[in-house]
Amino acid sequence: MELIRQEDKQKNDVTAEQLFYGGRVTRQSIIDSPTTNQFNFGLVSFHDGAKNHFHTHSSDQILFATEGVGIVANESDKIELKAGDTAFIPAGEKHWHGAADNHNFTHVSLAVPNSVTEVFLPES
Repeated sequence: MELIRQEDKQKNDVTAEQLFYGGRVTRQSIIDSPTTNQFNFGLVSFHDGAKNHFHTHSSDQILFATEGVGIVANESDKIELKAGDTAFIPAGEKHWHGAADNHNFTHVSLAVPNSVTEVFLPES
């Protein structure tokens, strides 16, 4: 057994990654390799209106909202998430998520370590 304290894990600014737009985004990996080869478990924080582009994952993804107000959407539905809500996104489903306008939003993201993300950028 191992105790991992959130305050001991580094928060990384990932705003410049291709996946994100609209504002600042940080990612804090809580549990991943080499601790486990079973899960990627981390906190993602979207600041006021920051979102990600449509994307898919090669594995299922679970998002557990911990604070603020966020949105998770696929090509036909758009759902508001608040602290305590959970979104299940099946492998291969095209979706996006992020902070609702004028709100910050943090969620726990859970997926398998070898999950591949494909990003769909808007056509210019």
